[in-house]
Amino acid sequence: MKPATVAAQALGWVDEKTRGIVPPIHTSTTFIRDPDNQYRSGRVYARDQNPTFDQAEAVLTALEGGHASLLFGSGMAAATAVFQALAPGDHVLAPKVMYWSLRNWLANFGAHWGLRAEFIDMTDADALRRAIQPGKTRLVWIETPANPLWSITDIARSCEIAHSAGAVVAVDSTVATPVLTRPFEFGADIVMHAATKYLNGHSDVIAGTLTTREDTALWQRIRSIRAQLGGVLGTFEAWLLTRGMRTLFPRVRAACASAQAIAEHFSRHPRIEEVLYPGLPSFRGYAAAAKQMQGGFGGMLSIRVRGQGGGEAAAIATAAKVGLWKRATSLGGVESLIEHRASVEGAGTPAPGNLLRLSTGIEDTGDLIADLERALEG
Repeated sequence: MKPATVAAQALGWVDEKTRGIVPPIHTSTTFIRDPDNQYRSGRVYARDQNPTFDQAEAVLTALEGGHASLLFGSGMAAATAVFQALAPGDHVLAPKVMYWSLRNWLANFGAHWGLRAEFIDMTDADALRRAIQPGKTRLVWIETPANPLWSITDIARSCEIAHSAGAVVAVDSTVATPVLTRPFEFGADIVMHAATKYLNGHSDVIAGTLTTREDTALWQRIRSIRAQLGGVLGTFEAWLLTRGMRTLFPRVRAACASAQAIAEHFSRHPRIEEVLYPGLPSFRGYAAAAKQMQGGFGGMLSIRVRGQGGGEAAAIATAAKVGLWKRATSLGGVESLIEHRASVEGAGTPAPGNLLRLSTGIEDTGDLIADLERALEG
């Protein structure tokens, strides 16, 4: 089956007893031991063995082309589990431009954990070569496209450099999704998703996922961390995530088409200083994006509003005047969102003060453009 069919049919699963085409929700927290003291069902306790996890994990593993997947209670729980599986003193490389909460975790709690995190321009292969320490760098973390500037990292080139130094490569592919990019095809070892975003797609589930290319010692430590620290997903949320992934392909394709049209329209607007979108040929990472993103360039873009004093006041005023776009954080839902990102991230943010982050939903593209036009006109 093609990936779109895998997602839509959730691997074609049918309940053997009821013949239902939608998987049930398993609420039991514990499972019966056999009379001879064995657990032949393979399940002991639902913290990390809930049957409701099976379908979502299997669908995602198939979509990514990996070995196995794990569900977590949030994207942060998934991402930090990878770093917690490392040893104190390990050197890790991460992008300067990345999801702000994870960057803060690495710089603060991660340092307390004993990790030596170094932030570099991950879009620059030479910078990666200079920063990597053979035999000491254990993990290279990539986010592409990277929030909120949508910087593009060449996954294949980064993996070549990292692997030659003995490092593992993990890719935050939240924005690309397996619809557009399958990082394992470019050499990645682990793929992470903040499943709250596009995988679920309905702004009603907090979730995270990890998928591995191979069954490694690092992967087994990650599995153990999930079980022992308990950062697992709720039963109903796991069921909703499967529901969300069944519409992943049409949602992402619609968002990509709309974002491309919006980016092209506002790249010529007199009130816009710059449009940041990987699908524009003028975008710095366009060539790398075209190589590793198939079928679109994502539903995320940012616009920089012109105005006196750098445009921050103009950007905030623009966000205040929209009607259709919703002023809210997060991304990847069916509804379009707008956010002044620098206000959220605070001091040290790479987001310019005049930047508005746009998460394009599946509404009519013309309506979205008209709403932004009215807001920019004041």
